[in-house]
Amino acid sequence: MKLYRTGVPAALLAGALALAACGSSSNKGSSTTTPAAGGTTATGGSTACASGSLKAEGSTAQTNAIQAWIQNYQKQCSGATIAYNPTGSGAGVKQFNGGQVDFAGSDSALNPDKGEVAAAQKRCGGPALDLPMVTGPIAVAYKLNGVTNLVLTPDVMAKIFTGKITTWNDPAIKSLNSGANLPSSNITVFYRSDESGTTENFEKYLSATAPTVFTAKPSKTWAGTGQGKAKSQGVQQAIGSTEGSIGYIEWSFAGSAGLSMAQVNNGGGAVALTADSAGKAVASAQITGTGDDLTLKLDYTTKTPGAYPIILVTYEITCEKYSNSSIGALVKSFLTYTSTQGQQDLANLGYAPLPSEIATKVQATVAKIS
Repeated sequence: MKLYRTGVPAALLAGALALAACGSSSNKGSSTTTPAAGGTTATGGSTACASGSLKAEGSTAQTNAIQAWIQNYQKQCSGATIAYNPTGSGAGVKQFNGGQVDFAGSDSALNPDKGEVAAAQKRCGGPALDLPMVTGPIAVAYKLNGVTNLVLTPDVMAKIFTGKITTWNDPAIKSLNSGANLPSSNITVFYRSDESGTTENFEKYLSATAPTVFTAKPSKTWAGTGQGKAKSQGVQQAIGSTEGSIGYIEWSFAGSAGLSMAQVNNGGGAVALTADSAGKAVASAQITGTGDDLTLKLDYTTKTPGAYPIILVTYEITCEKYSNSSIGALVKSFLTYTSTQGQQDLANLGYAPLPSEIATKVQATVAKIS
């Protein structure tokens, strides 16, 4: 089933929210639910607040979104305290499956081939849920004095990130950027050193669009060349401080740091990264899960004119039924907010909101959490 959008706002927040580093110990607190003071969901009903505390961990890609959500939710629901630790998708899934956090953020759905689904079901004592919550485009950010409109194809990009193209004035890059003042200096590649869903999605893109160059099986661990930096913040800082560098990073981090971003030509013409261009790519996503599993398959090979193809969808991973019902009530309340009102917050944070069709499915699944 294809997902269709009615339009995506194109604004980008100039400064990202400060990142909160929170602990990851298990939480056995209690909560109660009450209507929010003046709070309404995107569908018009009152937000049912729950009091208590939650701990969550995972994806750095969604950090700026979830910190804004936490801040705004806690304004409406003053009895709730939610702490999110942006350690990376791999760490978040491990902490969730180990029962150390109440929900996880991940840029990839649970992988049954790696035992993640079975481990999550054991942790929950029943079904675990993959809930897509936000679209996060991946920017190919770079720092190259005098070059502001770099164009890359999948083949050239894959060769850069696997070390087959090592200098900026390589003929393959020059042929795509006629008139650009490309230096003879070496290309410095930066990648995520921690297990990252952003890495896995970027590798999925390279594998799908340049399979003869990028031959590794996509995973949360980087398989290409370069220098590793921890978390999105580390890659952001490394690119911003290193002339001649390039790396993959979430759009919200690239935009907040003012980094230059490459245009991507998938075969339908060079496309700059905007919320609108990312939205056109999301429109071709398909739901591959069954029942309450809302895993999405993205079309990285799209040649739709004006569609920016390197995107990811960040999931919240939860139990359908928690052994501590008060925790379940607070998870349900918070994710009801993020899937309704919270979607309106994304336009100014460097993300794209969910298409209405998938947002409706997410809301229906969240309603089953207890």
